[in-house]
Amino acid sequence: MKIDAVRETAFAMPLTNPAYPRGPYRFYDREFIVITYRTDPEALAAVVPEPLEVDEPIVKYEFIRMPDSTGFGDYTESGQAIPVRFKGEKGSYVHAMYLDDDAPILGGRELWGFPKKLASPRISHEGDIVVCTLHYGSALCVNATIGYKHRIADETSIAKSLVAPNFLLKIIPHVDGSARICELVRYKMTDVVMKGAWTSPAALELRTHVACDVARLPVREIVSAVHFKADLTLALGEVVFDYLAK
Repeated sequence: MKIDAVRETAFAMPLTNPAYPRGPYRFYDREFIVITYRTDPEALAAVVPEPLEVDEPIVKYEFIRMPDSTGFGDYTESGQAIPVRFKGEKGSYVHAMYLDDDAPILGGRELWGFPKKLASPRISHEGDIVVCTLHYGSALCVNATIGYKHRIADETSIAKSLVAPNFLLKIIPHVDGSARICELVRYKMTDVVMKGAWTSPAALELRTHVACDVARLPVREIVSAVHFKADLTLALGEVVFDYLAK
């Protein structure tokens, strides 16, 4: 393959058979279980990178079922997002994500800088509750339960939160092991179509694990829990801060 052909073709690895297609990516019937909880301020300060700022010691633990997504397929995801500010703009910093599908792991890490790792999250509807678990290998790391659709929630406010900016720390190493790219990335969801939203009581247990450190942000108090479904598009991102710039 000629040099010019490499330049024109190169998008993702492997060169001649990329692990994921070009975006943006549309998701249909995406199911969210989001449990908002209060944690230790010191724990948040140890994981949220400047120039992001934290107002309250709040974390959102998410389980997301994605049965139909263009390019990425059918998978389930779980992780933690932290409400933050960047230059006065409110949004969320994605701290950790665990999922069971190679394509969105590779695409998420390489394109945006999503902190994705391979694990086994699960959402199970069991009578009058929804049970959510995250296993890393054979170890249970997260156990969450939420009542089944107790009260109808405000879809407008949830849709507004979905299109708010999200922030990621994208790190790609050089061949010598040093950081070649270290950037704060901002991305948004677009074209949101809500398909129902409910609030319910919930419980959340986080267990310590050497490779799945969700318990680094311990649960001190459950603030709220919401269960909703939506169609949306995951748009591509933009760099808002370069940690390596002189």
